[in-house]
Amino acid sequence: MSVSDRDDAPAKVSRRGIWGWMLFDWAAQPFFTVVTTFIFGPYFVSRLTDDPVSAQTAWSNMATASSIVIAILSPILGSIADQSGARKPWIASFALVKIISLLMLWFAAPGSPLVWPITFMILASIASEFSIVFNDSMMPHLVSRDDVGRISNIAWGLGYLGGMIVLIAVVTLLAASPETGVTLIGIPPLFGLDPALGEDARITGPLAAIWYLLFILPMFFFTPDAKKGLPLASAVRSGLHELKGTLRELRQRRGIAKFLIARMLYQDGVNGLLILGGVFAAGMFGWATIEIGIYGIILNVVAIFGCIAAGSLDRAFGSKVVVVISLLALLIATLGIASTGPGFVFFGLLPLSMEDSGGLFGTTAEKAYILFGLLIGIAFGPVQASSRSYLARSIDLSETGRYFGIYALSGRATSFLATLLFSLVTYASGSARLGMTTLAIFLVAGLALLIATPYPADKAGRTPAK
Repeated sequence: MSVSDRDDAPAKVSRRGIWGWMLFDWAAQPFFTVVTTFIFGPYFVSRLTDDPVSAQTAWSNMATASSIVIAILSPILGSIADQSGARKPWIASFALVKIISLLMLWFAAPGSPLVWPITFMILASIASEFSIVFNDSMMPHLVSRDDVGRISNIAWGLGYLGGMIVLIAVVTLLAASPETGVTLIGIPPLFGLDPALGEDARITGPLAAIWYLLFILPMFFFTPDAKKGLPLASAVRSGLHELKGTLRELRQRRGIAKFLIARMLYQDGVNGLLILGGVFAAGMFGWATIEIGIYGIILNVVAIFGCIAAGSLDRAFGSKVVVVISLLALLIATLGIASTGPGFVFFGLLPLSMEDSGGLFGTTAEKAYILFGLLIGIAFGPVQASSRSYLARSIDLSETGRYFGIYALSGRATSFLATLLFSLVTYASGSARLGMTTLAIFLVAGLALLIATPYPADKAGRTPAK
């Protein structure tokens, strides 16, 4: 079915149903914020082992393994979902895997074998991304084409708010300084957590699991699901056949194909920033949980306002404009971060004072790093939320599962290349800064192709929408 045949009038959904869907991002984000990026990931690099460079490589390899599995299976599952109809049973199944895996991170004590936290991080990452495929494919059935950009950005902003709340709770109530034994607000950590044993970071796994369990419930209770379709066995057979047809169909729908390839490239760089940004700072400046946590809070505050502003821009000027602006900001931020080291910025062209004024972020280089991080905060949510609405405006309601499955594939198909290239360059040079510069390659390539892509990606027989 062409886009021109698309029914742009989804079934009327209550406000509770819309909010239930948006709360999925609120529920899911703490995994990425406190586990992957700002707390557990840096702990894995700087405190679980005594070799930060090798630990960064191991963390990157974990992300690579996850990405390969996600890339292979996401489009298959999306096509099967189109045939089986209902998305909620799939989300529930993967939620179980994610919750159990996150609970197991509690046992990643210093000196324990790395294989176990790596294994459970791989499982949690895979389950999380598969759930996102099914959740994303629900969106076009719930709101009109005019509103998908606004709703998508609001949902993403809610996600950052949820992640920030959990992050604030960690750094104020749970994470103590190894030197003072008290948290950021001067109290002993709750539950008697011992930072010397990494318990302040390890608790983020169970915390993210409980948060996720509680806040996906409104989606299950209030958000309508698609009508049940074929039985599972028939849906698998039909879905695989449908996927083959979709891949052949992309040869004719060249606009969508170009968008998916562009997103495949720039999302590699975005994923690299998400996975490696926190551990990179921990390795460079020796930031402990409190410093990483404050940095994360700053980024999340900025990200919330970035998503709110992007929602209005998306409706007024279209998703493509928002994505292009966001990519330019992320490119500047990536080069800025990679060029910063103790005592310099811009690869040494601008020397900085080495004097430490004391307290948080006491050196000039750390302050410069935070300034570049603000650009990431502004752009990180909009580039993903408006990419989601870009595709939603380009496909038919009956295609959402299979195309959002391929969309997930485009976000993961080569993302292992970004983390792998980081690992290879870091290992060969002994410099994580040089490894970080490789992320810019993916952002530039994706941006260049996106600029040449039509908007909406499939204009068949209709006027481009804002």
